[in-house]
Amino acid sequence: MARKSRIPTDMSALFNSTSGTLAQIAAKTNSLTILSDIVRQICPDLPADVWKIANFRTNAIVIEVNSAVWSQRLQFERVNICRELIRVTNNEFNQIEIKITPFRTKIPEKTVIPNAINSTISASTAEQLLKVAQNAPDSLRKKLEKLASHAKK
Repeated sequence: MARKSRIPTDMSALFNSTSGTLAQIAAKTNSLTILSDIVRQICPDLPADVWKIANFRTNAIVIEVNSAVWSQRLQFERVNICRELIRVTNNEFNQIEIKITPFRTKIPEKTVIPNAINSTISASTAEQLLKVAQNAPDSLRKKLEKLASHAKK
């Protein structure tokens, strides 16, 4: 039986292949990088955290922005961006869609319940509440007893 070769295979061939899912992902990533570079060159005053190229469709690029102000800034440069897109992509992309997504970067706030960690009370606290309830009026006594019943058992 012949020995198998232990020569490592070059994995960059996967990226350089022209077919397959990995090649499609690599091609789309390269296209998105080129497209975002075009927008960065034409609008250098646009902060990086207020816009992103969300996707590209058959002949249009979808750019998401955080506010209408930045959307208007891109609207002013739409013709220049389209001209550069047509030149770089050989007329593959010739339209721009600008969508406003104001809450894209906002992190949802966590609601904090004040006593969520200690939702039960200790046994000694329950005993003290019951002692106070003995001398309290009826309405307060019932509430204190109910509160004491939440003690850890």
